[in-house]
Amino acid sequence: MAQLIITIDGPAGVGKSTIARRLSERMDAIHLDTGAMYRAVTLAAMRADIDLTDPVQIRELIGQTEFRFEADHDDMRVWIEDREVTEEIREPTVTEKVKHIASMDTVRCELVEWQQHFAEDYPRIVTEGRDQGTVVFPKATVKFYLTANPAERARRRQSQWKQSGIKVPLEQILQDIEARDASDRNRPTGPLVAAEDAVVVDTTTLSIDEVIETMLAHIPETA
Repeated sequence: MAQLIITIDGPAGVGKSTIARRLSERMDAIHLDTGAMYRAVTLAAMRADIDLTDPVQIRELIGQTEFRFEADHDDMRVWIEDREVTEEIREPTVTEKVKHIASMDTVRCELVEWQQHFAEDYPRIVTEGRDQGTVVFPKATVKFYLTANPAERARRRQSQWKQSGIKVPLEQILQDIEARDASDRNRPTGPLVAAEDAVVVDTTTLSIDEVIETMLAHIPETA
């Protein structure tokens, strides 16, 4: 297991991936994007045209499909079989449906193992998701929980997609975020909750640099 593990948990649209990438740069660590794993399974299921709410079919798909995840400095590259899908897994259609995969107990247990195995290959990890500090890495060096009000999270996500040439109404994004929040918080396995020993950071009014500096203040200088 990695010697340094920093976990960043929080709801959809709070900026976990951006913050994790920036923090991993500052810490000379590898970024483990757990959401990319769930998105990859979601995309594979969509391509196979199988029921995204059927855990049996999803488990069979996982067993029959080769998924590959490689660290690329501050980012993660993703392959399904021999095709790279790093960009495709970020499309709104995948974002909309990933909640179905993330809510399945058996799938979450499988992907927790993927995440733990990934951490075995690198000495320093910054990982982000929804259950990193509570389930996947309960003995992490430092744990963070990021939050922001839903309206601000929707605005940020809309801006992110706009930069990629994707236009989605703000109201629709907000509805999707609120639905995802409810799903994440109420699922029986790995629900969205701040670890008891996590540092909670409200990012609503903070810039990315301000969030990073706030987090660095809580990381030991010897880390």
